[in-house]
Amino acid sequence: MQTDILKFYQNKTVFVTGGTGFLGKVIIEKLLRSTDVKRVYFLVRTKRKENVEGRFEAWKKEPVFEALLRVKPKALHLVTPISGDCSEPGLGLSEGDRRVLTTEVHVIIHSAASIRFVEPLHNALKINTRATRLMIQLAKEMQCLEAFVHISTAFSNCPKDHIEERFYPELLTLPANKVLEFNETLSPELLNNIAPGLMGQFPNTYTYTKALAEQVVQMEAQDLPICIFRPAIILANFKEPMSGWIDNLHGIVALIYGNAHGILRLLYVNPKAEALLVPGDYCANVALASGWHVAKRTLQPNSSPAVRNPPSIYTLATAKSNPITFGEGVKLGIARNHKIPVTKTIWFPFAHFTTCPWLFKLGCIFYHLLPGYLFDLLLRIQGKKSILIKSYHKIHEALVLLYPFSGKTYIMDMKNTNQMWKSMSPEDKAIFPFDMANLNWEEYFKRILTGMRVFLFKESWDTLEQAKRRLFRFYLMHRAFQLLRSINLRKFSG
Repeated sequence: MQTDILKFYQNKTVFVTGGTGFLGKVIIEKLLRSTDVKRVYFLVRTKRKENVEGRFEAWKKEPVFEALLRVKPKALHLVTPISGDCSEPGLGLSEGDRRVLTTEVHVIIHSAASIRFVEPLHNALKINTRATRLMIQLAKEMQCLEAFVHISTAFSNCPKDHIEERFYPELLTLPANKVLEFNETLSPELLNNIAPGLMGQFPNTYTYTKALAEQVVQMEAQDLPICIFRPAIILANFKEPMSGWIDNLHGIVALIYGNAHGILRLLYVNPKAEALLVPGDYCANVALASGWHVAKRTLQPNSSPAVRNPPSIYTLATAKSNPITFGEGVKLGIARNHKIPVTKTIWFPFAHFTTCPWLFKLGCIFYHLLPGYLFDLLLRIQGKKSILIKSYHKIHEALVLLYPFSGKTYIMDMKNTNQMWKSMSPEDKAIFPFDMANLNWEEYFKRILTGMRVFLFKESWDTLEQAKRRLFRFYLMHRAFQLLRSINLRKFSG
């Protein structure tokens, strides 16, 4: 059956940046499995001592492609890596590769980004902002371009609590072109020194440089068939190509992993704040649907350059009719983890919350550091390398960095995304689902923890009974510790 979206991508050549990242892989897999694209080019940079060809060979062996290769064994023959680097001038493209892209590509999906919150500003500007300008310049040379999807983040305008699907230039202390000029003329040291003044109310270089990139799109891409996709906090896939698939330990994923491991017990999180979580496969579907939608809008009779509307923005976040709080999410995750524990757990998983900075610092000593020193001491006695204390410093830093997004409720308008969903045929909705209003959160968290056990902990189901026995022993020890603590508190209060 040829639906509107399938017809759009049929025989198209698509250029994807960020294709080696989690979302990029999901997008490419979905393109290959569900559509009849002609070719997919994706940008790959040389990494450490690994060349582009080596990275591509490893990439093809990722578990995310297993379902695809069962139904289309030769699907990955349609994928061609392009050597390049978003942090380099001209995207690091050779003249030959640039010529190929400008003559063949119909659709761009620009997903590449540095998502490190503590990335030095000069690096974040190169990767997140300047690369967007370079992609726009490349797009303007493309002879067949029909759609350009720029993937941003729902938190690109996080100084606002209520974020609409529009541009917010008023949040920037300086225009994007001026900041990019600074990046070219000032030394990295000087730029990083003045970063707090440039960033203003933005909590980190990631959200700031993504906001700048959006302004670049607004100011420099008016004559392109372009849109912006803003996903919220991306977690594991819900259904496809395999439920629960995840391949990274970034952000909230790392916190769920740490809790399942029995390492993370105290969370610097507001349990009553709404968690803006979205499945990875839903994000891929919005990215592909928005490409079709922006091309459709561009082809409308009133879409001449003289009257073209500003680039459309599509946000995917938790639906107002189907919210979930961080407290509810943690509760669902722990409940599932108790049913399918891992053998690597070091204590009975539980979680307490605080929103008080000094109480969090104090609590970390008793919840994490003291047990961590004891655990590391036992490892050293056994001749093994200590791991926990070093890990705890990173975990505590991550919790503090995430607090601007886990400490309060954001309101994300999704008018454009909802209208796009309504405009899709029933067949397209079945092939490219992203209806957050009907997402079953309990089922989703079951799949998140199941996927985490398989893909991150890498444990087979043969170990489940062993893990359950281990968890039961930790449960008895946990309850005994709680009992001793309550007895001591009564004596102290008496």
